Amino acid sequence: MIPSTHMGDGAILDAVRDALLQEPGLQNCTIQVKPTGTWETVREVTVAPQGLIQVSVTDGVVLLEDHVTSLIQKRLASVLAWWAPGIRDVINDMEVVPLQEDSDEEIANAVRLVLEKDRFVNAEHIRVTVKQAVVTLEGIAPSAPQEEMAELDAWYVFGVDKVDNRLAGF
Repeated sequence: MIPSTHMGDGAILDAVRDALLQEPGLQNCTIQVKPTGTWETVREVTVAPQGLIQVSVTDGVVLLEDHVTSLIQKRLASVLAWWAPGIRDVINDMEVVPLQEDSDEEIANAVRLVLEKDRFVNAEHIRVTVKQAVVTLEGIAPSAPQEEMAELDAWYVFGVDKVDNRLAGF
């Protein structure tokens, strides 16, 4: 993938770090970044249950490691990384502890949450269904760019195998 905005690894790392720190759904996660050769803790959480998200960036590729406490956190962290300008790819190697069984409903809930969080998408008239990890988007999007962004948002969700964009304009 070629990023639309060119940024160095340090700037990408800063953008991902800031997005993770600002996300209320990740408040129970310690956040560590690796700007050089060592891990730096930017937020430490000591109250259980807690996750640990380690973020590094190499050649525009964001790597998310360690563990979170739910599938929705794993998916949300990935999408926040994808939203950072200048990235080429996101690799999410985080585990979910305790282990949770995945389902189409979990994926659908994550896609709905991401669409609601995206300030460039009006999710009010978008229906999300998922069958065997295939996301179908139906409804109305006010513009072609919003249709495209909604589809990209669905693709950014970890576990999605295909997106069927059936959104129509006004």
